[in-house]
Amino acid sequence: MLRERIIELRASRESSKSKNRRARHHGLSRAERDEILRKTDGRCHICGGVIRGEWHADHVLARSVGGEHKIENYLPAHRTCNNYRWDYLAEEFELILKLGVWARTQIELNTRVGQEICSRFEKHEAKRRARRKTKMGG
Repeated sequence: MLRERIIELRASRESSKSKNRRARHHGLSRAERDEILRKTDGRCHICGGVIRGEWHADHVLARSVGGEHKIENYLPAHRTCNNYRWDYLAEEFELILKLGVWARTQIELNTRVGQEICSRFEKHEAKRRARRKTKMGG
């Protein structure tokens, strides 16, 4: 049942994205970026952490579902937070967070499931890091 719901949500997101495809917008000015960062007092709207260095102006309502390129539709986010959040539907992202918290608990408790998750995730991350190094030429 969970698998089916996840697949259903993804299909809904993909369908919505294809309906709302639009040309890329122009970048934000320094003044616009400063205004966006002030909205959250310099904190990431996803995790709440202080933003230092590079950050993303994240669409509150994704352009893929009709969100506009207006200052009111942006909040600041760490690059990592924004990249992992993508343009998931709210229900889809909530499920992802719940699964992540559950998995973390299994790992902390050192259950069989937790050990398996840990082992597979470490292998996955090693492959991902290797791909990034190859793409970046290093």
